[in-house]
Amino acid sequence: MTNESGLKIHGVSHAFDGQRVVDSVDLGVGAGELVCLVGPSGCGKTTLLRLAAGLARLQHGTIEIGGSLAATPERTVPPEVRGVGLVFQDYALFPHLDVAGNVAFGLRGLNATERAQRIETVLAQVNMLEYRSMWPHQLSGGQQQRIALARALAPRPRVMLLDEPFSGLDTRLRAQIRDDTLHVLKESGVATLMVTHDAEEAMFMADRIAVMNRGRIEQEGKPTEVYGRPASAFVARFFGEVNELRGIVRNRAVVTPFGPVAANGHTEAATVQVVIRPEGLKLSPVTPARDGGEGPACIAKVMAARLLGRSSWIHLDIGGPSGHGPAGETSHAQHVHARVPGSFLPNEGDMLAVHLDPNQAFIFALPETP
Repeated sequence: MTNESGLKIHGVSHAFDGQRVVDSVDLGVGAGELVCLVGPSGCGKTTLLRLAAGLARLQHGTIEIGGSLAATPERTVPPEVRGVGLVFQDYALFPHLDVAGNVAFGLRGLNATERAQRIETVLAQVNMLEYRSMWPHQLSGGQQQRIALARALAPRPRVMLLDEPFSGLDTRLRAQIRDDTLHVLKESGVATLMVTHDAEEAMFMADRIAVMNRGRIEQEGKPTEVYGRPASAFVARFFGEVNELRGIVRNRAVVTPFGPVAANGHTEAATVQVVIRPEGLKLSPVTPARDGGEGPACIAKVMAARLLGRSSWIHLDIGGPSGHGPAGETSHAQHVHARVPGSFLPNEGDMLAVHLDPNQAFIFALPETP
């Protein structure tokens, strides 16, 4: 999705010392839309953000802001006149200016009354109006983040660029500040591109997520799409720990210890990668089959159980002397994890039936050997 009043990145590549770190990236952010660019450290996401901001010279491709060309390899619009607002990981507040002075820094072409009104408006947006006369060193990390956001919004930018804006905050404060930030950005109607390596944060904040790997966008879509229909094992792994198995396609299904999973077009007899989310393994007591019916596809031995607050994390052995694979046949030892909502703490050594939710299992071709 793109929009003339937002940001459009087309065919952008960038290299450092001959090493390409951004590789032919296309990405658009519409007005009022928040897109999270996610991926591991070193994948190129911050470089892409710096190129959009004008903090690095574009080598290949084009960047448009508000429907106007902001950068090509031959021509670049300076950062201060691109119409972008920046919020960095360390907030970068000016220590020699008070809160009002920091917010006023980017305001140009306004008289004193207009400037004062704009400062008051954005400080009220971030609930920091009463702190207008304080100095940055007198503020907490969360308060500094709010002021950085207010300063970036004050000039009414067409595009907001946020680089890991909540990473310096403790867990409890981070949840509150990102919730407040989301509401402020949505109220402003600005196109926002946010870089983060936190998958949960991206799911919470984003209208769309672009997953970056080795300089390329591996998948782009709504949070429900990238989580529920990952395009690769890499994307599936990025959104939380997964169980990874191998299986063989037989009769358009892949045989797993938990029963068959639809092969989704993979070649008959091919060995494929099976990725299963821990929450896709449903656990229950072992009960005998009734009326000649089939028992569970897999019976597993509990190795450990830990309460994580809202869920329980269960370590399971699905093979070996104490575990059984499909149809009760003894199989090779295999260690998998299950996530169960709430408090569920079976004893070490307990035997449990394991059932698979097929919507939480994904089949991929095995990666090619270099």
